[in-house]
Amino acid sequence: MATTKWTIDSTHSEIGFKVKHMMFTNVSGKFDSYEGVIETEENDFSTAKISFSAAINSINTSNADRDNHLKSGDFFDAENFPNLTFTSNSFSKISDHNYELTGVLTIKGTSKEVKLPVEFSGLMQDPWGNTKVGLNIEGKINRKDWGLNWNAALETGGVLVGEEVKLIIELQLVKA
Repeated sequence: MATTKWTIDSTHSEIGFKVKHMMFTNVSGKFDSYEGVIETEENDFSTAKISFSAAINSINTSNADRDNHLKSGDFFDAENFPNLTFTSNSFSKISDHNYELTGVLTIKGTSKEVKLPVEFSGLMQDPWGNTKVGLNIEGKINRKDWGLNWNAALETGGVLVGEEVKLIIELQLVKA
């Protein structure tokens, strides 16, 4: 079988996340600069090999002070660890449109295996003749597993920043 390469269409994709703030609301953010390559055998995504990288300095929560804090040594330490990376180990088909993506996520020099549910939205041709694929990935990780430990206690009890990070990734891929 022939290898098919796919790239991320960044104008129609978003690498986002949500984290609890003060234990009762979510703060959303995203990475504005990222790249990834997906290889499949023909159009068979059950054979997908995925590599991905996001620039930590591109983190965007719509608040410059918070973004700078996230880039600091308290969190991502962008000066010493400029990227987070993901490399897949498997992309297993669960049902027609549901997959499980397993791979190694590396943040701040720490690598851990993660499993993320993926919704495969299908193949389609855009108006310009490009073959595209939609993938919706949502999952959860614990930021402390990657050494993102900073927090502040609240006077009323609890902490300022939740440990659980919800990943919300919308990808539109284009056949190279």
